[in-house]
Amino acid sequence: MKKIILPFLSLVLLLIGCNKANELTKFDISYDTSITIPATANLNVPFDISTPDIETNSESKFEINKTSTDRIESIEVSALKLTVKSPAGEDFSFLKSIEIYIDGDKLSEEKIAWNDNVSSSAGSSISLSVSGTDLKPYILNDNFKLRVRTVTDELLTNDHDIDIKTTFTVDAKIL
Repeated sequence: MKKIILPFLSLVLLLIGCNKANELTKFDISYDTSITIPATANLNVPFDISTPDIETNSESKFEINKTSTDRIESIEVSALKLTVKSPAGEDFSFLKSIEIYIDGDKLSEEKIAWNDNVSSSAGSSISLSVSGTDLKPYILNDNFKLRVRTVTDELLTNDHDIDIKTTFTVDAKIL
């Protein structure tokens, strides 16, 4: 019996150690951009808004975290938060749904975040569900764009400026 327990305990400790070491190779990088949802009289009609190019500066961000592009295993969106910047005092109750896509040079567009049923009691900040798709090729590029598809269920009499904060979790290889 002792012959079985010792190897089993050793294996468990090794696995726990590997999991902790794996967590140490993960870090977050964030990108901020903004869009303007224009005043509109169209309800329940999807419309798209694209961001300007967002520079990744990935090599310098990886260097800060003591790694390099050749050591990156995967990059996933871990959080995407929207905040109404103006008009002051506004919230997201005007939205029916929202989807966000990422696009990069010579890469196909990928849906990365969404909320298919924005609550009428939504506040001035909302977090979207994220895909978990490996987005390494997009972040290793020099830049990427986001495309935002929205459907409104209220008339907008003013443009709405929205800040988008996207957090990516990078998983790098262990030495």
